Amino acid sequence: MTSTIEPEAGPEIGKARRRKEDERLITGRTRWTDNLTLPGMLHLAVLRSPFAHAKIVSIDVAGAKSAPGVVAVFTGKDLDPESAIGMPCAWPITPDMKSPRRPILASDTVNFAGEGVAVVVARTPAEAHDALEAIDVEYDELPVVLGLENALAEGAPLVHEELGTNQNAVWVFDSADAGTGSSVEDAISNAEVVVKRRFRQQRLIPAFMEPRACVVDPTGSQLVMWSATQVPHILKTMTAATLGLPEHKVRVIAPDVGGGFGGKIAVLPEEMMSTLIARRLGKPVKWTETRSETMVAAHHGRDQIQDLTITANRDGTVTGLKVELLADMGAYLGLVGPGVPILGAFMFNAIYKFPAYHFACTNVFTNTTLTDAYRGAGRPEATFGIERIMDELAVELGMDPMELREKNWINHEEFPFTTVAGLTYDSGNYEAATAKAKELFDYDGLRREQKERRESGDPVQLGIGISTFTEMCGLAPSRVLGSLDYAAGGWEHAEIRVLPTGKIEVITGASAHGQGHETAWSQIVADKLGVPFEDIEVLHGDTQSSHKGMDTYGSRSLVVGGIAVINAADKVLAKAKPIAAHLMECSEDDLEFEAGAFSVKGTDSSTSIQDIAWAVFSAHNLPDGVEPSLDSADTFDPENFSFPHGTHLCAAEVDTETGRVRLRSYVCVDDVGVAVNPLIVEGQVHGGLAQGIAQALFEEAVHDEGGTLTTGTFADYLLPSAADLPEFTTDRTETPSTTNPLGAKGVGEAGTIASTPAVVNAVIDAVRHFGVNDIEMPLTPMRVWHAIRHGSTSAGGLGSEAGGGLGSIDASGGAQ
Repeated sequence: MTSTIEPEAGPEIGKARRRKEDERLITGRTRWTDNLTLPGMLHLAVLRSPFAHAKIVSIDVAGAKSAPGVVAVFTGKDLDPESAIGMPCAWPITPDMKSPRRPILASDTVNFAGEGVAVVVARTPAEAHDALEAIDVEYDELPVVLGLENALAEGAPLVHEELGTNQNAVWVFDSADAGTGSSVEDAISNAEVVVKRRFRQQRLIPAFMEPRACVVDPTGSQLVMWSATQVPHILKTMTAATLGLPEHKVRVIAPDVGGGFGGKIAVLPEEMMSTLIARRLGKPVKWTETRSETMVAAHHGRDQIQDLTITANRDGTVTGLKVELLADMGAYLGLVGPGVPILGAFMFNAIYKFPAYHFACTNVFTNTTLTDAYRGAGRPEATFGIERIMDELAVELGMDPMELREKNWINHEEFPFTTVAGLTYDSGNYEAATAKAKELFDYDGLRREQKERRESGDPVQLGIGISTFTEMCGLAPSRVLGSLDYAAGGWEHAEIRVLPTGKIEVITGASAHGQGHETAWSQIVADKLGVPFEDIEVLHGDTQSSHKGMDTYGSRSLVVGGIAVINAADKVLAKAKPIAAHLMECSEDDLEFEAGAFSVKGTDSSTSIQDIAWAVFSAHNLPDGVEPSLDSADTFDPENFSFPHGTHLCAAEVDTETGRVRLRSYVCVDDVGVAVNPLIVEGQVHGGLAQGIAQALFEEAVHDEGGTLTTGTFADYLLPSAADLPEFTTDRTETPSTTNPLGAKGVGEAGTIASTPAVVNAVIDAVRHFGVNDIEMPLTPMRVWHAIRHGSTSAGGLGSEAGGGLGSIDASGGAQ
């Protein structure tokens, strides 16, 4: 456990500093979007369809218009002329991808339960919500299609009749065609061992602490939008493009944001709706969703069926991997939703040396809430698939699952290593991380205990789960994104302003929503410029002060945005050096910079960065031709992804009489390269572990036959509390990245990516002797109990069960 004691003197990078942001965030003494109150502000409430698929016959808003406090009521037909192009999708993964227009409010047909059909504008939130009950909508229900295979079946109802199909796109990567490996079909034909499995990635809901919200003020020279978003810069550009507004007249501000996990990466219909209504009425408006709206109308995550085939020789050497995915897009396409499974395409091969690989993904429309990025975005799904099937292969071969992994992974002396998927991993040491994890976990001792319990017929069986993973972080080199047909780049921008008194302002395009950027960026700049940590202010989230940026997602903030900060700091020093030489009447070649001061080599003559800042401000004595400014900016485009990795080990106890799962211990050793702040790293890992374990044991979004979300509250959609999770043992190894000057690799998604297969592998390992080789997630007591008595639960086996719900509540009162 990393100490939280304030650090001593010395370099800032590597110190476990408490975060600058925490006091205001923890106490709530800050500005959230819903805290904002503007003069004359009106409030919006959205009426949402109770049906998953229906024609809108008529909408009668007369009763709502006459309700107390109501200023206006709008339907889709009222707003449609001003939003003709519909909501944006930035990732057309194939030239023939089907991209149905998503209206801001449905006007003809609703395609999922929760789609907005009307909006009330009133003087208070309560009056707006009360007036929704006075709107009378007549629907003509249409057939509903749910489930990936059902949607692709011949004669299935169509989500969008005009498309003529529920198939959105098919994307294929083949190592033989790409020249990165041999034919997987040849590998299957010639294999000594072939293992096939189907895995289900259930649908999840990004349950962020702060619901989505936006405030739009049209009354100034610029239209100003405040939004609880991860992507203020993208939102600004997309708002201008979607609504036909001049971009320089749009300003977007993301104040402090209470979590996102990918769930706030979207450009929302409600943001566009609020903008249109604010402009129409000429008054500020606010929309804040209720928690129940979050569950049905914010985007969902995951929702895949994975068919995997792995081939190997009898000695355990893997020879090929074939992956066939079905991915549920929901009723519409999200901002990056079609590309989420594609990110996983490059990670199914993971840390292993496969000579042959084939990946094919079919994206499918269903009458459900759309899916988009959720913490890890494609990489948790891929890691789950490969780590699960590696365990299945180990069983088929009669090998210890760790031994199988060690036989096939990339050895540390083989880096840099180009994988069968075409990525070049720059550095890593899987052996070191695994050795440390096994020691902390007591792997051999737990295996002995497991054997003893098995032989004694103990009703509580012990299972050991392994997840040795890597991921690609730092989204992303712009040329790579271009090759995948993504609409934007992956660069990031930063500026450093040196104030007259030597204090520093850092402006970053990577807008935080809880990651600790203000602290980490201050530590980086403190070391680079030699100024005190306390003398640095980090500004972000406002497209007027931070005019360029690609925002925060994909574990990119530090390894892309942080490098832009470093480069900007280097430019500050480059500007300061000739001024320092002029002030000390020496040659630039005679200067060295250390601890915040330029000094003349071999002498005690020096001048601090603060002295130079004042000299620049006064501009009384500068070299000829030198501008009076140290301010500098940089836009950094990474040359490669970064590749953190780690070994996660889970010991799970399974009560074979009740199906109850208890996580007895969890050890993870992650390699995230150089850690700027170990305390922040540990917090990111802990949060990620909680979300990954939640997928394994607790969470699932479930719809009934009519497409209604039956897990639409936290009474039904089960989130774990701290009491439901074990105490984590975390540690790190360090192999610096070679593709950025900091050596960092990214950490925001690691825990989520690695933990789900570790937990599921542990539970399967505990009950495999009952003939169980899979249990569909979440592994609720009912599903585990059913599998012990009747065999595996696989995709479709118990898919209608309501996510475990109350079935996961232990008799002691805690969710287990």
